[in-house]
Amino acid sequence: MKPLIGITSATFTSPSTEWEYNRAYVPIIQAVEEAGGLPVIVPVSVDAETLRGIYERLDGLLLPGGGDMRPHIYGAETHPLTDNFDDPRDAAELKLTRWAVDDDLPVFGICRGHQVVNVALGGTLIQDVPSEVGTDTAHNVTVPRNALAHAVQVDPGSRLASILGATSVKVNSLHHQSVAQAAPGACVTAYAPDGVVEALEVPDKRFVLSVQWHPEDLYQDDPAMKRLFKAFVEAAGGRVQR
Repeated sequence: MKPLIGITSATFTSPSTEWEYNRAYVPIIQAVEEAGGLPVIVPVSVDAETLRGIYERLDGLLLPGGGDMRPHIYGAETHPLTDNFDDPRDAAELKLTRWAVDDDLPVFGICRGHQVVNVALGGTLIQDVPSEVGTDTAHNVTVPRNALAHAVQVDPGSRLASILGATSVKVNSLHHQSVAQAAPGACVTAYAPDGVVEALEVPDKRFVLSVQWHPEDLYQDDPAMKRLFKAFVEAAGGRVQR
C-alpha cells in the first residue's frame, strides 16, 4: 500500500474576484507521486478538529515553500522587508509539524517548510538574508526556478549526505529568510558558502529533514534530488507497513 503524503496548501485570494482558495505547487505533487507516494493537499482554512482528523490519516507530512512566517511566533519584531503573510497556513503548519514530530510521523520541509520545522520546534529565523547577513551569495534566483545558484556543503555524517550520496551539491535558491538559531534537538547538516543554514535534521526521529532549496524543481534532472523524495516516501511507507 502506498503511503498517504499530506502536502500543506497556501491561501490565495483572487485579486479580481476576491474568491479564496487553498492551493499547492504542482511539481511537489508530481515529485511525491513519482517517488511512490499518494499526494493529498491539506487545506489550511479549516478548524483544528478537522485538521486533526486529516492529520490522523496521513503517513507523512510535506511542508512546501511559500511566504514569510509572522515573526511574533518566534519572539521577534517584524523586519521592514518581512511580508507575504499567511496566518491560516502558519497556524495549521505549526500544529501539524508539532503533532508529527511528537508522533514520529515522517516530515520533509522545503524552503519555507524548512523554516517552519525550525520555528515549530523552538528555533528562530533571519528575516532578511541580504540586509542581515550582508552576503554576495545569490539566495533569491527566481528565473528560472531550477537555476543552480550556489553550492551547499553537507555534513558527511548526516542522513542528508547519505541520501544525496555527496557532501557538496549545487542547488537552486528562492528565499530571503533563513534559519537563525536552530531549534533544540535539531542538527544543522548543511551550509551555503556564506554560512546560511541549508538543512536541518532531527536525528532521533524516523525522518525529520528539511532543506532550504527547492528539490522539486531539480529532481527530474538530478538523481540526488529524486532520492530525497524517495527517502521521505520510503520512511512514510515504513509507517504503513507497521
